[in-house]
Amino acid sequence: MNTTLLAFVIAYLLATMALGIYAGTRIKSTADFAIAGRSLPLAMVITTTFATWFGAETVMGIPAKFVSGGLNAVIEDPFGASMCLVLVGAFFASRLYKMSLLTIGDYYRQRYGKGVEIFCSIAIILSYLGWVAAQITALGLVFSVLSGGEISANVGMIIGTVLVLVYVLIGGMLAVAWTDFVQMIVLVVGLSLIAVLASEQAGGAGQVIALAEAQNWFKILPESTVDGWIWFVAAAITMMFGSIPQQDVFQRVMSAKDGATATRGAIIGGFSYLAFAFVPMFIVASALIIMPTETKDLLANDPQKVLPTLILTKMPLVAQIFFFGALVSAIKSTSSATLLAPSTSFVENILKNLHPGMSDRQVLLAMRITIFVFTALVLTYAMAMQGTSIYDLVSAAYQVPLVGAFVPLTFGLYWSRATTQGAVLSIVLGIGTLVLFTFHGPLGEAFPGQLAGLITALFGMVAGSLGPQFIADHRTRIAHMT
Repeated sequence: MNTTLLAFVIAYLLATMALGIYAGTRIKSTADFAIAGRSLPLAMVITTTFATWFGAETVMGIPAKFVSGGLNAVIEDPFGASMCLVLVGAFFASRLYKMSLLTIGDYYRQRYGKGVEIFCSIAIILSYLGWVAAQITALGLVFSVLSGGEISANVGMIIGTVLVLVYVLIGGMLAVAWTDFVQMIVLVVGLSLIAVLASEQAGGAGQVIALAEAQNWFKILPESTVDGWIWFVAAAITMMFGSIPQQDVFQRVMSAKDGATATRGAIIGGFSYLAFAFVPMFIVASALIIMPTETKDLLANDPQKVLPTLILTKMPLVAQIFFFGALVSAIKSTSSATLLAPSTSFVENILKNLHPGMSDRQVLLAMRITIFVFTALVLTYAMAMQGTSIYDLVSAAYQVPLVGAFVPLTFGLYWSRATTQGAVLSIVLGIGTLVLFTFHGPLGEAFPGQLAGLITALFGMVAGSLGPQFIADHRTRIAHMT
């Protein structure tokens, strides 16, 4: 066990926790806790939106997928995930910012009523199980690797989760934004340093790029068949569209000091994420040159350990400190906001409907209690799902909001004829179709369930919105004829 390295990582964790606790001293209201009082400057909006996706799957999950299937295997993330932020900035941020909402669920209530608010909020909340579980799983892996196995994965999950939970409970979104700002600086510097060292050990960046070209890893488009394109499109839109109605994305963007900052921050953050997501892929590709035998064995058995193994066996101590600081930064920045988001949605959009008339102090207390309960549930789920890849945990999380919440949000903002009936039918058909394709094997193997669900959700919105008016007009014409 490398006690020096472990000590540095724990000290870094404690320092960021202290920063988050200090941010908590500025929390005076629910708005401060949920959306940082709508006060963040552009630099902090960029870092916190960039941090939305730069988590465990970006550092360990995406590179493993990349070296096994090339860019085509990672179309969902980082390509789809980054374009989600760009689309949010270009088409959603300004309109939603003007509405002064606390949660994305508030939009559904204002546009369609309480029923749609509750159903969409439930769909959004459920999607966070896999997303947060992926981050907790990675925390457990980090502590296990650093301790040489003396700290088990489960104990590592508990330690890491508690350290994140403390500052989220106290500081809310303000703590998330402040710590994101520091953690993204550490992440960018740390991974850039590792990339330079890995390139030198591999014989230069040209050697790594040549390997990628020889392995055909730069191929991004699918086979030129209908079936190939269908599955390609389904993978691309899962996070690209399914993440748009997510509460954590909404909170980070709506925390900006004004609408223009929200728009620019999301767009810049999205493109920054796409560009920097290639750095871990480059490092893992370098590992195949630096330690070919060990890397091939790890890719076959436990691909998520390729990067940690490369750093621990081939890099100097200073690089190890920077890498694990960067890795912990990525995990903490993502997990902190994704613990806060579903808890905020639950209290604001479900609990307040069950118990109307709650004071701001009661709402703030309820949010903190809910964060604690949700964290315990996700920690249990992460332990139960050990063995599932981090990338798969994340990618499966966004199918529910894609088919259940994306269409009502988009049509509500851009189609004046969208109605509550259309939203309800869209949710029912979208989620119903996804469930059918998920649990009926032959259907799910023949056609992607999330794409089928999106198609039926679109049909439900149009038919449910126009159908009643068409019937009413038809009856009116018949009445006039008689």
